[in-house]
Amino acid sequence: MSEMVKYFWTAATNDGTRIGLTSEGQDELGTIKFAKLPDVGDKVTKGDNLVSVEADKAVSDIQSPVTGTVTAVNPALTDDFAPLNGRDTQAAWFVDVRED
Repeated sequence: MSEMVKYFWTAATNDGTRIGLTSEGQDELGTIKFAKLPDVGDKVTKGDNLVSVEADKAVSDIQSPVTGTVTAVNPALTDDFAPLNGRDTQAAWFVDVRED
């Protein structure tokens, strides 16, 4: 597995897994200016690229920890990536995935 694994957290949701950015990931990447997220309905595969982020210190790909279908994308990230740069790691989530 890539060292990027330490950059994300997972949490159980009603229908799958929520994937977010850890405070360690925030510190390592610096201020995130852009994130390319999958769309609802997209299929994701464990180990494949899930999210690409552009930040002060690096442009990085974060691999998916699960295989499944994206059921939600954080609506707070539509126009602003501030939730990925804040101290509230629970707000710093990317997507929810229903595992197949």
